[in-house]
Parts: sequence; structure tokens; C-alpha cells
Amino acid sequence: MTHGDDVIPTIGYGTYALTDPASSVASAIELGYRLIDTASSYGNEREVGLGVRDSAVARDQVAVSSKLRGDDQVAGARAGLERSLDDLGLSYLDNYLIHWPLPSLGRYLEVYGELMAAREEGLIRRLGVSNFLPEHLTALYDAYGEWPAINQIELHPYFPQQALLAWCQERGIEVQAWSPLGRKTDLLSNETVTTMALAHACTPAQLVLAWHLARGCAPIPKTDSTERAAENLAAGSIRLTGREVEALASLERGRIGGDPATHVEM
Repeated sequence: MTHGDDVIPTIGYGTYALTDPASSVASAIELGYRLIDTASSYGNEREVGLGVRDSAVARDQVAVSSKLRGDDQVAGARAGLERSLDDLGLSYLDNYLIHWPLPSLGRYLEVYGELMAAREEGLIRRLGVSNFLPEHLTALYDAYGEWPAINQIELHPYFPQQALLAWCQERGIEVQAWSPLGRKTDLLSNETVTTMALAHACTPAQLVLAWHLARGCAPIPKTDSTERAAENLAAGSIRLTGREVEALASLERGRIGGDPATHVEM
């Protein structure tokens, strides 16, 4: 979310591997989520779009994000975007991201240019990327004279991405966090996290989401549970001290997902 030149981090609703995306998305919007995140590679854009349209909230009040999958960097970015729009049943996307840089393909610069043209036509409101490192972002800037609006990256206390977060923020690039709760790890049962959550009278998940917001990052957790979705959204009211933010960042262990320098997603 933006206000003037400032990025106001918000808690988004992730849709990866949801059991019933249409129902879950509609429910999330009713709860108050205003950022819904999906991707072509998730295989659920039709259901996500149905959930957006079935909600009682006006379309222009909900920001919908999707991502260009890897093989569309070869097959054609415009065709990939149009397929996503068709599947979602929408006339435009608020945010559209290149899902991975795939440097071994060497196509992301050309792809970004194709998507800039689609943005000029009104098919995309904000053009961004996902899993891009400084060298990829700098190459885009050198080619087109602009920084992407968004860089969505793996980010959580076990992989706090201190340097990349600061680097992006210095250049006005909004940072969004996928896997913000450190899926498939013991993050939410970590003693530092649970002790701090007890002190704030909140759940460990709420504490971690509040940590993201305190760092100026928009977390995008996903859950099938309406109760947990409501709890996650309520994390926006939790305020952490600078010392607490640093203590959580000190839990660093390393990434759990692919390395953008070598990852292949097709």
C-alpha cells in the first residue's frame, strides 16, 4: 500500500496451496484483507478470482497480485499476463510480478520491458518482481531507468534479509515477505518467539507478523483457517520495541526456499 511516496506495509493474504481458495479469499476480504496474493504457478487463479468477485467489497478496494511463471518468460510474458487476467476474471492486476529472475535463461530484462508496455495499456497498475537480488534489480534499473515497485522475497526471523531489505528500501522498492512465518521450521515454537509473544499477550504468529511490519515489510501469510486469518490480521495493532525487532532478527539460520541466483522455476 502506498501513501504519497511512502510505502505503508500491510498484511496480505497468501493463497499458495489453499484447500478452498474461492471460499478462503472471499472470507479473508470480509475479514478486512485488502491485498490478495496468487501466482500463475499456484494453479488457483480461477478460484482466487471467484473469491474476489464473490466478496461484498468493491473491486477497486482490493489489491490483487499475481506472478508470471517461469516458462512464460520463454513463451511470452504478454500471453502469460493475459491468461492470468482471463483465469482471474479481472480486467487488470493491481500488482504483477516476475516470479523468479531465472538468470540462467537471461530473459528477465526483456520480459520486464514487455510488461512495462502492458502497464502503459492499463493491464497492470504496479509492476514488480519476486526473488530478485540487487544485481538483478540494478540490471533492470540500468536498462529502463526505474526500480520495480515491489520485490517479494523469502523473509522471516530465521532469514531476516537485513541487507536486501535495507537495499530495497533505500531505493523505494516495497518489500513483501513470502513464507513470513517460516513454514516447515520450528520458528513459532522458538523460545525467543514464544516468550516475547507471552509478554505481548499475542500468538507467536502475531508476534512475527508484527516484526515484519515494524521493519517496514508487508508479510503475506496464508491459512485455510478463518480464525487464524483473523488473528493474523490483528497483528497490525502490536507494537514492538527496536530491541525486540533486533532480537528476532538475531535468530537467523538461513533460507528455506530456492536461491534466486540458481533457482529454476518453470
